[in-house]
Amino acid sequence: MQGLPGMTKVDEKNKGGFKASMFLFVLMSLENMGFVANMVSMVLYFLYVMFFNVPTSANTLTNFMGSTFLLSLVGGFISDTFINRYTTCLIFGFLEVLGLALITIQAYFKDLQPAYCFGKPSCIHGGKAAMFYTSLGLLALGSGGVKGALPALGGDQFDHKDPKEAKALARFFNWLLLSTTLGAAVGVTGIVYLTTERNKWYWGFFISTVATFIGFCVLASGKPFYRLREPTVANSPIIRIAQVIAVAFKNRWLALPDKPDELYETDEDETGCREERISHTNQFRFLDKAAIVPIMSEATPSPWTVCTVTQVEEVKILTRMLPILGSTIIMNTCLAQLQTFSIQQGNIMDRHLGKLDVPAASIPIIPLVFMSILIPTYELFFVPFARKITHHPSGITQLQRVGVGLVLSAISMAVAGIVEVKRRDQAHKDMLKPISLFWLSFQYGIFGIADMFTLVGLLEFFYKEAPIGMRSLSTSFTWLSLSFGYFLSTVFVDIINSITKRISPSGQGWIRGLDLNQSNLNLFYWFLAILSCLNFVHYLYWASWYKYKTDEPDHAEAEAKDLRTGPLVAEEENTLDGGVTQTHEAPVQTDESKQQLIKESDHPEAVAKDLSTRLLPEEEKTPWMEE
Repeated sequence: MQGLPGMTKVDEKNKGGFKASMFLFVLMSLENMGFVANMVSMVLYFLYVMFFNVPTSANTLTNFMGSTFLLSLVGGFISDTFINRYTTCLIFGFLEVLGLALITIQAYFKDLQPAYCFGKPSCIHGGKAAMFYTSLGLLALGSGGVKGALPALGGDQFDHKDPKEAKALARFFNWLLLSTTLGAAVGVTGIVYLTTERNKWYWGFFISTVATFIGFCVLASGKPFYRLREPTVANSPIIRIAQVIAVAFKNRWLALPDKPDELYETDEDETGCREERISHTNQFRFLDKAAIVPIMSEATPSPWTVCTVTQVEEVKILTRMLPILGSTIIMNTCLAQLQTFSIQQGNIMDRHLGKLDVPAASIPIIPLVFMSILIPTYELFFVPFARKITHHPSGITQLQRVGVGLVLSAISMAVAGIVEVKRRDQAHKDMLKPISLFWLSFQYGIFGIADMFTLVGLLEFFYKEAPIGMRSLSTSFTWLSLSFGYFLSTVFVDIINSITKRISPSGQGWIRGLDLNQSNLNLFYWFLAILSCLNFVHYLYWASWYKYKTDEPDHAEAEAKDLRTGPLVAEEENTLDGGVTQTHEAPVQTDESKQQLIKESDHPEAVAKDLSTRLLPEEEKTPWMEE
């Protein structure tokens, strides 16, 4: 089995695969147990402990979450450029634990908390504010950096050039989400109950700190089982992107050659290593000017003078990904509402389940339960069934999966608006008899299913489509979409309030001060539902426009199967005892027949090399065929 390009030489039979991934699953469960619990309850911590008002509490949380996911780019860049992904996770994990420890200390000592002040959006200032924002900053940087490197570290445990391991890669991302979901389920029940119902905020943060610390200890203990890819500064994704842009701009007045074959590309024997080769595409042709061969060219020209076709295609791939990333931002803006306003709604609803008083911040347990059931069901039943129909290794493509999630998110916001109308009407009739908290389960349940489709679809899409040396940076695009969604939520709340204050007869905005019963939150939800529908149409255009990479293993496997069963090469495979396969090949074909097959192939270079290696006599093979 061939190793990952750029990976140190290891005994791969004893490393990688699901055996190594188990350590990552444990970390994701323990780390997200605290992260998700804090994510859904912190808005109440800001409201009742730090004494922010409703809009400021919501915006502080969305800004914190946005910063966390934005900083995943830092972790992705560092792990693609300077240190391996495993070490990156440990370094940023230390920062995350440190941030949680500071939050725990401030939550424990009353002297470090602000006193209540009336009529101000925030009551915290001075040294208390410095400690508060420092702890949030460390937590955001640490958690974001881990998120930027960890999915790619897990993906590295599966060789994309091995058909069996490539198929297992899709399962890895599903089980990664399941481990996250199970940890989050514990967090939003046990930890949230301690913090919001027992008012033991410091206990909640302390448990999160300990669980996260144990998770990173487990990650460290799995080092002997990991396949680790050591990056180099020379292959930094930022540098490679800058080289293509700079050379393409320098050559902007030059004419492109008539044939893509005339563009510059290195041979495998020149590079001295097994690097990924990406086929030329016709999109963004202006970038091809970076691969125009100079008239006076050195034996090994500088990458600041001419770039390879593969390097140019890497930039094209990242460019093609940007509209997909942009099309998922609105969905994550909707997610932000379920972690802010919906939690505040639940806090003033009837939270009793029999004799049990359910914390409002625990309502996300409903989508988490849905996801815990649906993820294994999807993997064990839907994927094999869909695979028989579509012949796609994952059942449906990653972009189709994302599209399903976008539709469901729009439905979730429409339902949220309807539920808010019912809640507010009942509050106006009799505030002492509010409707049940579990009315919120409809919007949470629908969005939970949407998140299952979209999050895994994006992670797998950005990992599989990315160039090998840019996979941490590329998977960070998933978190970047979340980041922009949270920031956009803050912008929407401010803009909508500003506009509606001007046009409303009462002079009040849709979302007012501390009282949701006097607000029009339902209109804000419906605004997001309409925006989500328009966004889905926008997504359909870019998803149909996107051109997948042509070197995926399932494509190559299909082509290899076509060759084996084609009229020119009649092979008969008999599996002997012990799993040994014996192959009988047909006689060597004529040059004319080989050329005809090459002409009809979508990948002529690959077919030519394959045929020449398998059909020519030993004495006629050249060295490059034997590599």
